Amino acid sequence: MSYTINVNGQSRTVEVEGDTPLLWVLRDELDLKGSKFGCGMGLCGACTVHINGQPVRSCVTPISAVGEQPVTTIEAIGETEIGKRVQEAWLKADVMQCGYCQAGQIMSACALLEKTPQPTDKDIDAAMSGNICRCCTYPRIRAAIKDAAGLPTADTREV
Repeated sequence: MSYTINVNGQSRTVEVEGDTPLLWVLRDELDLKGSKFGCGMGLCGACTVHINGQPVRSCVTPISAVGEQPVTTIEAIGETEIGKRVQEAWLKADVMQCGYCQAGQIMSACALLEKTPQPTDKDIDAAMSGNICRCCTYPRIRAAIKDAAGLPTADTREV
């Protein structure tokens, strides 16, 4: 079946079954490899993208559910003001270790700051709770989010 979706500001048409997860459409059909497969059940957050500005798990979102809503992936999030700030803060805080989960982490962090520009630790914990980092860089993730929000942070590079 033919589906036309708006991905990163471009209209793209793909020939896939309606139950094909958006993640596989992005990775295999559109060659957007930034979103990762983690658990396949929407539990780890590695596949997080934005649909109409909301963070969603693309591994459990069928292409048929996307419709005309705009999809933003990690490949384009840096083109937004918040995305650019978050990516810069991520580098400054040296968040990445293995890096596998980081696209999903960044997408969730951007959605949080779009909704809550000055998040508390509780806000950050709630927004990021569905994103798992096996390297346990959570203190650096929190510091990067605070930095991107212009909030004071502790130096977490020693953590």
